[in-house]
Amino acid sequence: MSLDVITFGCRLNAVDSETIRAHARGRDDLVVVNACAVTAEATRQARQAVRRAARANPGAEIVVTGCGAEIEPHAFSSMPEVARVVGAADKLRPETWGAGHERAAPVADAAILPPPAEAAILAPRAFVQVQTGCDHRCTFCVIPFGRGASRSTPKAQVIAEVRRVLDRGAQEAVLTGVDLTSWGLDLGAGERLGDLVRAVLAAVPELPRLRLSSLDAVEIDDALVRAFAEEERLAPHLHLSLQSGDDMILKRMKRRHSRADAVRFCDGMRRARPDVAFGCDVIAGFPTETDAMFENTRSALEDCGIAYAHVFPYSVRPGVPAARMPQVAGEIIKTRAAALRATGEALLARHLAGHVGRRLVVLSEGRGLARAADFALVRLAADTPKGAFVDVDVAGHDGRALLAAERGMDGALRSGTGQSS
Repeated sequence: MSLDVITFGCRLNAVDSETIRAHARGRDDLVVVNACAVTAEATRQARQAVRRAARANPGAEIVVTGCGAEIEPHAFSSMPEVARVVGAADKLRPETWGAGHERAAPVADAAILPPPAEAAILAPRAFVQVQTGCDHRCTFCVIPFGRGASRSTPKAQVIAEVRRVLDRGAQEAVLTGVDLTSWGLDLGAGERLGDLVRAVLAAVPELPRLRLSSLDAVEIDDALVRAFAEEERLAPHLHLSLQSGDDMILKRMKRRHSRADAVRFCDGMRRARPDVAFGCDVIAGFPTETDAMFENTRSALEDCGIAYAHVFPYSVRPGVPAARMPQVAGEIIKTRAAALRATGEALLARHLAGHVGRRLVVLSEGRGLARAADFALVRLAADTPKGAFVDVDVAGHDGRALLAAERGMDGALRSGTGQSS
């Protein structure tokens, strides 16, 4: 067997996994399961992965880490297949991944900070962690317990990391964090995320494309809005932590925006950058949610013009305030999640239809697939080397992706189907 790192959850976990892989290089008897804790389903999947890994790799040391291990250590340490459970304070330390460690469960301690993670390069895209942790306490969320208080990576270090991933072949850098829009608040220099974006683009002019991961719209600063309006290399794609479109549910979630705030923000960003596309995270079936409250959320996706809806069925997590609220029945949650996904699919199709007939510059991901600047998936008419920027004419879409066209000998445009990933 060879070293295996199995990753669940967010982009930060992907970044952490690449750091772990680098530290454990040379270990051919190790399987690391980097577990997510955002839902009960995520924990279940990680436990399944542990069992599969044990069957497929007899004799291997199986180690569980990540937010799932930090928040529910006993769920993993009690598994006979698991040799060790590694907490947040130790998961990114090189010495953790040598041989000969004893089994131990983590103790959550936000004051003990892990060293910064190296960027995860999933060519041609690299995820650069610029922030981790969160100072907010949304009533449904366990992530602050897994990653601690908000900490920002200093600007010079971010710039150096972007240069490093560019040198290693990345064509697009994605700045990522748990609460990305809080970047800079703990550094004491008076700078915000917009200042960091401007600094990266100015310091690394050879970087073709810079993208941002999930954002909290209420924290977006004026400098960032101006950067979106003025910086062509900043991808016109905003993934918002929306969570709900009902004001009462938003209050019970302890969110800091209203439904009207979300709609107003999206309208304003479209004026600043007409080609912007919005994604969002949204929860179906939060405790106390009525049919009318759910409909407010569903219609908010339409009113905000969301193109990429990431739907989470509500899941009770240990120790959070929402766990003590009156719960919605599981079958109702499932039905509402399906309805939100159906709305999301219709909105994605509408967004893709708006590109038909246009020419776009897209970044090839290999296997006949590419991404537009606004994150639309594109099926190319012919396979193109990974990491290449290509001009394409959009001939149509299949509901999930744009179909690029090629010109035949007769000059006619023909759409490509690519290959599914």
